Amino acid sequence: MAAYNKFDPRVDSLVVETRTFWGDDVQNLSAADKAWLAEAIHRKPHLAGKVAYERSHTGFTREITVTAADVARLYDERFQTAGAN
Repeated sequence: MAAYNKFDPRVDSLVVETRTFWGDDVQNLSAADKAWLAEAIHRKPHLAGKVAYERSHTGFTREITVTAADVARLYDERFQTAGAN
């Protein structure tokens, strides 16, 4: 069986559930920050540094471990978008 430990558009099209984990370097984020970061990273899973897929009975579960690099990238994107408005 293939290892599903990087973004794969074919497998991602079969995702039926998502999970978000937090790297050791981002444990101190507020609940509000974690909520929007989790939503944002799952909207663009191809940009996540650590993506894994777990097979389930009906498809796959996408598991993303958010790192400090992901947080920096998402904040940069958020502020660039806000500045464009």
